[in-house]
Amino acid sequence: MAVALRRRSLTRILFALGLGCFLRLIFFSSSSSRTSSFYTPDSLDIQEQNVLERVTRSDKTLNVQKHKFLQVRMGRDDRDDLLADVIRNGVTDYWERFQKPYITGKESAHMDTQSVLSSIDQLLSLNGWVAAACPTLTRPFGQNKHEDAYDDLAQQGHLYYIGIVIHSADHFLVDQLAVIVQMAKRLGTSNLFVSMLDYDSTDSTATLTDLCEAVLILLGVPFRIRRVPGMTEDPHAAYYPLEEAYMKNLALEPLRELFQKRAIKFHRVIWLKGFTCPNDILETIKVSEANEAAMVCGMDWAEHNGFFIFSDRWRTRDIDGDQFRQSKSSSKPDAVPPRDKTGAARYAQHLPFQVFCCESGTHVVDPAQSYYQGIAYRAGTDYHNLSSSDSVPLREPDAPCLDSSQAWFCRDLWVNKAGEGKKASELADGFQRRKRDNILEEEGVARRKEQEVDYDANAGSDYDAMPDSDVPLADVPPPRLSIPNSLFRPARILVNPRCVTTYAGVSHTQLALDLFGPQIDNDGIEGGVGKYMLEDWDGAPDSFVCQEQLQTGGRKATKTQRRLGFSIHDEMDRRIV
Repeated sequence: MAVALRRRSLTRILFALGLGCFLRLIFFSSSSSRTSSFYTPDSLDIQEQNVLERVTRSDKTLNVQKHKFLQVRMGRDDRDDLLADVIRNGVTDYWERFQKPYITGKESAHMDTQSVLSSIDQLLSLNGWVAAACPTLTRPFGQNKHEDAYDDLAQQGHLYYIGIVIHSADHFLVDQLAVIVQMAKRLGTSNLFVSMLDYDSTDSTATLTDLCEAVLILLGVPFRIRRVPGMTEDPHAAYYPLEEAYMKNLALEPLRELFQKRAIKFHRVIWLKGFTCPNDILETIKVSEANEAAMVCGMDWAEHNGFFIFSDRWRTRDIDGDQFRQSKSSSKPDAVPPRDKTGAARYAQHLPFQVFCCESGTHVVDPAQSYYQGIAYRAGTDYHNLSSSDSVPLREPDAPCLDSSQAWFCRDLWVNKAGEGKKASELADGFQRRKRDNILEEEGVARRKEQEVDYDANAGSDYDAMPDSDVPLADVPPPRLSIPNSLFRPARILVNPRCVTTYAGVSHTQLALDLFGPQIDNDGIEGGVGKYMLEDWDGAPDSFVCQEQLQTGGRKATKTQRRLGFSIHDEMDRRIV
């Protein structure tokens, strides 16, 4: 009897302990739910309150409350300044006497939740300085008149990756943060991932990235903010295209890590440059989707001597491979940026047009057609280092173009799309067969015509016999046949002229008037969406203007130009070999 009572008591104790553990798991968050790498005094004391979890109610893949690795700060400049101790002591004192008791106290816990809600509402209305004027700017197709024009993007539930590379550009960062906040408001805070790379900035960028970190943490937006030093201390030893490729690949590291380790796929990658209005970016996403495009770029404009000029001629080429030379916002229809006939006509109507390459300001990339295919940013390797020698080596006329990493990226997109899982030799064989069939068909027509004239003209002769050869046919190497670029599947690269990127000092209102006129309501938003799609796609040009940087010397190094041939077949053949 006593043994039975002891067993019953032990069972009750174990049941009570199990029930207590279960209730703790249900009603209190564990320390693993804390996801932010942003330090606050005694942060463990507020983990059990789980305020952000209650506010955001997030249960999606990019849930920063459940996955700590989704909010990371790397390479922070932690060197103490003159007043570091004073500031740290003040923050700690305020935390211990005011914030901590308020957050952890039972009487004020519910008020803390409401405070966080109010703070999030205020942050989601952040418009910056320039972004606040976006709704007032002229846009064709009634873009700014329909607040619900992009609601379907949010309903799709796709994940979007925002990449920013900053190099001493603090005058953009606050407005870029405002754009990110507005996109988070439209698409959902757990549907974005922000990768912010500070590359050797010497201005106040380091301080502003601290601000960005705090805002993104409070909103529950996943991010990786990283600061890296320059590749070389000597500006004469720096090769800008290589730096450019290095920076952009670093900014893409979380994208590849999430794909390889977590099988998380992003729908589109948005590269923010300069300043772009949120609606313009959302529209470019729709242009990308409608055309199943590998890349869609906006157009960036800078002010020069009282007028606005298209500024990204270093990377952009129209479908004929030409630069956008002497391109002003107020140019006449016969002198618009794209020089090809189709592109010029569509540009004049403010419609997306096809290009050979672009990066003009903010642009949208489909990772399924690029980064997930193993394409990374790269640069030429046979540049000349001015810091080691003054003599410039001679290069062959057909040597590879030493241009920007984006130009290499564009050519990789064309070559990758042309392959579509096939080897260059298979494509060449197919092209040879088609050509041989055409030749045989032409010969057959000619023979039929001859037969109609004289049926016995070639009777008993060796007219159709093949010449003798001492080499077995199986050992004869196939003739090298360069396939025209027009026969390959085209890489869908577009420019959306309504997605305008601007820089410091630009009058956005005047630029909008130059580009779009005083009031344009064309066909309404539905008519604009219907015109997003291109019906015909051209193949890559057989040559392009190569604007290259032959020597080191940083981003301001001298660049030269030449016309260079481009053969997709040769590129594919070279890579296979």
